[in-house]
Amino acid sequence: MKVLGIDTSCDDTSAAVLDFGGGPVRIVTNVVSSQTEIHQKYGGVVPELASRRHVEMIWPVVSEALEGGSEGLSGLDGIAVCQGPGLIGSLLVGCSFAKALTYAAGLPLVGVNHLEGHLLSPFLLEREPEFPFLALVVSGGHTSLYKVAGYGQYEELGRTRDDAAGEAYDKVSKFLGLGYPGGPELDRRAREGDPARVELPRAYLPGSFDFSFSGLKTAVRLAREREPGVPLNDVAASFQASVVDVLTRKTEWAIRTFHIRRVALSGGVAANSSLRARMKEMAREREVELFLPPPGLCTDNAAMIALAGYHRLRKGERAGLDLNPRPYLPLGVPAE
Repeated sequence: MKVLGIDTSCDDTSAAVLDFGGGPVRIVTNVVSSQTEIHQKYGGVVPELASRRHVEMIWPVVSEALEGGSEGLSGLDGIAVCQGPGLIGSLLVGCSFAKALTYAAGLPLVGVNHLEGHLLSPFLLEREPEFPFLALVVSGGHTSLYKVAGYGQYEELGRTRDDAAGEAYDKVSKFLGLGYPGGPELDRRAREGDPARVELPRAYLPGSFDFSFSGLKTAVRLAREREPGVPLNDVAASFQASVVDVLTRKTEWAIRTFHIRRVALSGGVAANSSLRARMKEMAREREVELFLPPPGLCTDNAAMIALAGYHRLRKGERAGLDLNPRPYLPLGVPAE
């Protein structure tokens, strides 16, 4: 069984073909067209420009993914498209294209939650996690902690109350004049800085698995005003240490609370070198299995959408031509 995945949730146009024909899932193609150069001068994603670029790139990207699959449309068994959450204009391009393609080719279609794609991305690894496992999704738009009991069985343990971790990275980077996207540049500078140089808060929110990073941004600004001469590398390292401490400690608390010894990390911020190192260290100390997709499968990609779509297609789910994008699309049930 081969599934085409399409993702246009934010500023990357992506298409992928996955082969589920016996044995481990195989990524046949995974094509991503980045818009970073377009949005850099604005310091963040401009929704209108993002959707226009998707219109330009959706057909070339899907064509490249299909050509790499050798059999093209005729070799597919289904199409999965990201339905949400995300930017409504961007989502509209992907959903409209997927519906036109499924109508023309006579293939079954299914809509996929972007967060479910991130949750299941560890199953693209050679060593797949067993259920249940804990999943930390950290990206520019989302920071959430889940308990995953099976395919389609997700319990949200906590989520950010304000900014996502990736959003905090981008805004702090813009304030410091380091450009966009902020994550890679802050991570690079942090490796050469002193994480103890600037005292910054940790919003642990005791008694909750929720996150909060809005106050951290303000603290960085105030610290910069108090001591403008502190090297940028030290500021970056101190900021990153605060974010990573909170993400790691929250995950550790969930391990102790639910006695689940498997943890998966996904989302764009999961490519951060410090977070990956701290999570590996914590996993060794707690004697838990850690599942870390490679950086290319942490950021937005259509392979994870195809994977999630495959499991929904197997259950008999089908979307009609009335499938509409949903910019706000919660995943799973909240914890009691």
